[in-house]
Amino acid sequence: MLYRKERELVVEYGKKLIESKLTTGTGGNISIFIRDKQIMLITPSGIDYLKTKPEDILIMDLQGNVIDGQQKPSSEYGMHRIFYQNREDINAVVHVHSTYSTTLSCMNWELPAVHYLVAISGGENVRCAKYATFGTKELAENAYDSMKDRYAVLLANHGLLTGAKDLANAFSKAEEIEFCAEIYYRTKSLGNPVILSKQEMDKMLGLFQSYGQVKG
Repeated sequence: MLYRKERELVVEYGKKLIESKLTTGTGGNISIFIRDKQIMLITPSGIDYLKTKPEDILIMDLQGNVIDGQQKPSSEYGMHRIFYQNREDINAVVHVHSTYSTTLSCMNWELPAVHYLVAISGGENVRCAKYATFGTKELAENAYDSMKDRYAVLLANHGLLTGAKDLANAFSKAEEIEFCAEIYYRTKSLGNPVILSKQEMDKMLGLFQSYGQVKG
């Protein structure tokens, strides 16, 4: 099997999406990019993450052709591909329908600096991209534009997308942004949360360059 190790990694993180309650059913998708080969491995369309096998993971080129795999690729492959084509700092993308991030996206709100961990997005906020139908070129372009100089973006009336240098980092960012989205939701229900200043968030961005094991 081509790229068995990488396919197994995608399957593993698909299960983690369900276990971490970042998505339900077959919602969302995961991919990794093998830059020196210019190919991406992506989850299939409509298969339960807990039942997905390594051979179900599709290998595609950046022209949208399936190189290996019998399943139908995720309908959002174009939203993954656009980052691999244009962002050398992103080699993994995670897209989820997590509850609180999706709630904010359905309000078409950005996620402000309600907690210092918002800085894991790469900036002082997580923007919300304009709405577009799932699986379209327009959605991919909207996501890419709104994630400029960031590693996370809310997709209006849809969900959350994160990217990073590898899958562990992209997954971690999805978890942390979902946590911050929940905090924002809960504090908004109490009143007007105190938002950290840009100066403080700039400091956090600097600190995150050397903090912990999951970076970039």
